[in-house]
Amino acid sequence: MTVDISDPSRTVLDLLSEPRLGGGIRSAADMVENYLRSDQKNLPLLLTYANKLGNGAALKRLGFLLERLSPGDRAIIDQCRSTLTKGNVKLDPRLPADRLVTRWRLWIPSSWSQD
Repeated sequence: MTVDISDPSRTVLDLLSEPRLGGGIRSAADMVENYLRSDQKNLPLLLTYANKLGNGAALKRLGFLLERLSPGDRAIIDQCRSTLTKGNVKLDPRLPADRLVTRWRLWIPSSWSQD
């Protein structure tokens, strides 16, 4: 019997695809931040998973969070920007969002503006 278990990069992508899976975007962002500090950090693999999944919202959230949490990872951030899909999405679909970050085509809660 084989049991497939997600690796950390895929788990991060799942959280960015569906923030509710991790308790919302704040918790998901905390998990992304921990991932970025860990020995498990593998941004090329994370981007590969994101491109295979084809979830534009996840790539927007990833790029947005990387700019805030790991601005030195410019190459990956630029790759996220180069694949932006049309349309605007919410940073967290379950939260009210009143500020559009046009750079990422993301609606964010005003509380994120000061973060």
